[in-house]
Amino acid sequence: MLVVACPGQGSQTPGFLTPWLDEYPALHQMLEDLGAACGADLIRLGTVADEEEIKDTANAQRLIVGSAIGIYRAALIERKIDGVLGHSVGEFAAAAISGVISDADAMKLVGRRADAMAAAAAESATSMAAVLGGAEEAVLERISELSLEPANFNGAGQLVVAGSKTAVTSLVASPPERARVIELKVAGAFHTSFMQNAKAPVQELVDDMDASNPVISLWSNVDGQLVDSGRGYLQSLVSQISSPVRWDKCMEAISGLGAIVVEMAPAGALAGLIKRGVPDATAIALKTPADLEKVSSS
Repeated sequence: MLVVACPGQGSQTPGFLTPWLDEYPALHQMLEDLGAACGADLIRLGTVADEEEIKDTANAQRLIVGSAIGIYRAALIERKIDGVLGHSVGEFAAAAISGVISDADAMKLVGRRADAMAAAAAESATSMAAVLGGAEEAVLERISELSLEPANFNGAGQLVVAGSKTAVTSLVASPPERARVIELKVAGAFHTSFMQNAKAPVQELVDDMDASNPVISLWSNVDGQLVDSGRGYLQSLVSQISSPVRWDKCMEAISGLGAIVVEMAPAGALAGLIKRGVPDATAIALKTPADLEKVSSS
């Protein structure tokens, strides 16, 4: 079983698109079209933009989703894909790959989401941090003491939390027992109540958008369950803006399938979680085109 995983915000690194553009000339036009749909120069962002520019929420979300869709169309389209799932904003790429919405509509949506979340993030000084290790109950108790909220239940001993910048700094300085805390390179408290104001602009666009039911297996970040309604999935993309990502449930759902899980560029984070959290899966991170050889040999 071959499953595609689409990464979320924070996976991007400067210049990661360069080897893909060198290997697949047709990707240039694809990225230009995808960029036009969301109002961004994806080629420039993925080749010459610096870390600070691609960290910006408005740029990062467009770049990550556009890259996942474009590289999938250029490099994997002829392979038989059995399923797809995305992490956070990666769900928009998954929506396009699974046939729920068109590539252009996915980019329009992610552009609206990126701008709305960037605006919400600018309302107050917020941040996110990964908590590695520790008992989940103890971690949740500690973050509650600091008025932080769980944002991503990533499984494999990792919980991402979010809230005020001051509270995140306090958590880094005084982590839960047997845990370490790493502040993330993101610009807001995503998937928490701080993002509530970002939902309405995305909902407005979703209401006017056509949706189809997925043509391949598609798992949702809401609960890890298979999606049967394209319209319902689009609605979940709105609710997830201020609700936790249950990647742990997604990994539980693919456990036991013996799946080959291919993480689209910019890759690495999800493949690492799957290697630790889904022992029977083969996780492959597509960092460069050379990594496609691992898919063929698996």
